[in-house]
Amino acid sequence: MQMTWFSAKVEKQFSAIHGRGLFAVQPIEADEIVIVKGGYVLTREQRDEVAESLGPAEIQISEDLHIGPVRASEREGAMMHLNHSCAPNLGLQGQIVFVAMRPIDAGEELTIDYAMTDDEDYEMPCQCGSDSCRGVITGRDWQRPDIQRRYDGYFSWFIQRRIGR
Repeated sequence: MQMTWFSAKVEKQFSAIHGRGLFAVQPIEADEIVIVKGGYVLTREQRDEVAESLGPAEIQISEDLHIGPVRASEREGAMMHLNHSCAPNLGLQGQIVFVAMRPIDAGEELTIDYAMTDDEDYEMPCQCGSDSCRGVITGRDWQRPDIQRRYDGYFSWFIQRRIGR
């Protein structure tokens, strides 16, 4: 079941960053809508329960809400396969609409900085390989002033509101 919408200009392929990724198969213009994340709205408790059997397949859309699949048969149709990069080419409009932050050439992997969507306690090594790689990414990176400046206007709505306060 396809729960997430993808532009016809992208496809899932093997990624050197991590497993599978999403790649442009045609040029994409700046501010063009590339993905609309689909799924069910889940509380943090529900997300944690679902993750026990499905693994991570959701994104955070508010302080305590996430959107993602709830059954194994829905997982692939909900997955975006957007890998993290410290030099991403996608950002958000709202909570679930992913747009190009700049023109993207055919063949480029589409990436997002998890700082744009996540406000959770975690830490993980970064494998993006960009010149601006932070080495370690955390679920609180959105709080860094340099990241706030770099991605202003491209954070998930709930994070952008926090920054604006």
